[in-house]
Amino acid sequence: MQTEVKSNMNPSFQKAGRNSIYNRYIKRSIDLIFSICALFLLSPVLLLVSILVKNRLGSPVIFKQNRPGRNEKIFTMYKYKTMTNERNEKGELLSDELRLTKFGKFLRSTSLDELPELWNIVRGDMSLVGPRPQLIKDMVFMTQEQRKRHNVLPGLTGLAQINGRNCISWEDKMRLDLQYIDYNTFVGDMKIIFQTIINVFKRDGINTEGMVTAEDLGDYLLRKKKISKDEYYAAIEKANLIKS
Repeated sequence: MQTEVKSNMNPSFQKAGRNSIYNRYIKRSIDLIFSICALFLLSPVLLLVSILVKNRLGSPVIFKQNRPGRNEKIFTMYKYKTMTNERNEKGELLSDELRLTKFGKFLRSTSLDELPELWNIVRGDMSLVGPRPQLIKDMVFMTQEQRKRHNVLPGLTGLAQINGRNCISWEDKMRLDLQYIDYNTFVGDMKIIFQTIINVFKRDGINTEGMVTAEDLGDYLLRKKKISKDEYYAAIEKANLIKS
């Protein structure tokens, strides 16, 4: 059962958009200052988590994955590894449920696995606040309207994250992402960051209900019978071509 979504974005905010003074001249500076300071202040935590990941989950400590960024430019996103590398007799990775350990679940529930993305912010791949960077195989299932979420830098957190995260439907996630682009202001961003900190301590909305990890968009659409199996596999093939 999906969570009813009521946006935390104040409807009285002035519609700003990505061409506002804040977005053009201020937002990037805030991203740089905050992420660099956070990397410095959290360096003991980063070191400790790195050691624990190395000891409990093995190498590599950092999980790298290609994601679509602004204007759908593919970039490498960095996260802490949360799963083992266990494989079956055919050399294929086991399911997420079998590879996700108790320690990995802890990293995800506390969002500690997201800390390496601060480096993505320093590099300019991401922003502190924006639509979360989804998988390439999610992007190919989005409508043209939904893909407008890629008109801005993806964020470490965003409007969808403070309104249910992975416990809301994909349609609601996309709607909130597009709403953020129109109402993207300094005050709005500060509110999202503040609410994100609260949600991290509450550990809300980590996984889709009844699932160990968040459900991919294509799997969701197929499960809801909104696309056919032929459409599903055609899109997956398209995603694989983008990856290569």
